[in-house]
Amino acid sequence: MRLERGGETVDRRSLLQVAGGVGTAGLAGLAGCQDGGSTTENTPEHPPLGNYPVEGETVTLGFNVPQSGTYAAEGRDELRGYKLAVTHLNEGGGWIGQSSFDVLSGDGVLGKTVEYVTADTETKPDVATVNAEEMIDQDDVIMFSGGSSSSVAIAQQEVAQAEKVPYMCCLTHSNDTTGTDCVRYSFREMFNAYMTAQALLPVLKERFGQDVQYVQIYADYNWGETMESSIRDFFTSSGWIELTSIATRLGTTDYEEPLKQARDAGAEVVFLDHYGLDAANSLTKAQEILPDEVGIVVPLYNRIVAQNASKALDGVVGTVAWDTSVSSDLSNEFKNAFTAEYGNTQRPSGVAHLAYAQTLQYAAAVERAGTFYPPAVIRELEDHEYSVGLGSQTMRSCDHQAQRGVPVVEGLSESEQSLGRFYDLLSVTKAVGYDCDGGPAAECELGDYGE
Repeated sequence: MRLERGGETVDRRSLLQVAGGVGTAGLAGLAGCQDGGSTTENTPEHPPLGNYPVEGETVTLGFNVPQSGTYAAEGRDELRGYKLAVTHLNEGGGWIGQSSFDVLSGDGVLGKTVEYVTADTETKPDVATVNAEEMIDQDDVIMFSGGSSSSVAIAQQEVAQAEKVPYMCCLTHSNDTTGTDCVRYSFREMFNAYMTAQALLPVLKERFGQDVQYVQIYADYNWGETMESSIRDFFTSSGWIELTSIATRLGTTDYEEPLKQARDAGAEVVFLDHYGLDAANSLTKAQEILPDEVGIVVPLYNRIVAQNASKALDGVVGTVAWDTSVSSDLSNEFKNAFTAEYGNTQRPSGVAHLAYAQTLQYAAAVERAGTFYPPAVIRELEDHEYSVGLGSQTMRSCDHQAQRGVPVVEGLSESEQSLGRFYDLLSVTKAVGYDCDGGPAAECELGDYGE
């Protein structure tokens, strides 16, 4: 795990080795420097909880993302979004001071300079859990964020609830994140599988018809299972007929057999419930095996999927977290700030947008609360109305799920792709969501604030 301050990267192990050689007096001096001349958050009004109160003149955030494994490409883009958010919190720019984030000054958060630590989840829940616990116990993070695999995100939010340190989900699409596994100390900006199925239903019925026979090939873990069940719930009840559903191992590269099964079953539409490189691999193989007249749907995909399967995108419908083709003041400002920071060849993806938005969302809630005390910050997030460039939305209090629009896109042919543009935005579907006593929210019990 690595701590970065003002562009300088410091390895904790190296820091401890240096400290070990300075003697008792040196350690005391080092501790004084870390406190920056102050001891705790200005006159704390609440009892200690989690990593509150904050000591010194800095505050640390934790970014726990896949830097290796199946979703490593997504993790790299998440880190770009997180780092940009920290830069803007400390130096201004981007969304700082703009609509929904006008409480942020660009001079840190509550006057404290923002630092961060990062760790590699390896796309494994047990590794993510250990990382999160170390961030909390050793780095004193006041908030942590990350994800890409829903199983990894769910594991982290369990740590958040137990340790009473807020967790801002990044990319997690499973219904269970804000359904059966929801917790008080976690919030999700990303829409879920249930909302994706809702958004896709009218688009696909208009395109393929009212009584289509379909097959699902899905990733055999938490997210894939909830995506598969959501597609079935909405499409079968609307008149479509599911011929079969086939599970595939996360990270496999062999999709030939399940695709042949789908073809031989007579599918008119095939749903590829995969993500990241898995989606790129299954989509590329699908274009080889399935007849041209068979429709292909990737319920959730993004720029990274598109880059790795660019020759196979033509006509493929799906949803994305966000895209540069979404035009609004906040969307355009994020796109411009991202490319200014990382170069025109690094167009931001939906996962970078999520990472950026969730970091600023937490910081703005702290400013509104006037404290880092977790329950006060949580209450500022609950039922808060805001925008991240996709129109007005609400972070709902009953399940901590953002009620928001869902961008539906269609892949372009290779000849139409240019400058990182891989798909057309069909719509930002607003007519999605569910009541607190319906859908995944009906299974949610958030737990206590810890006061």
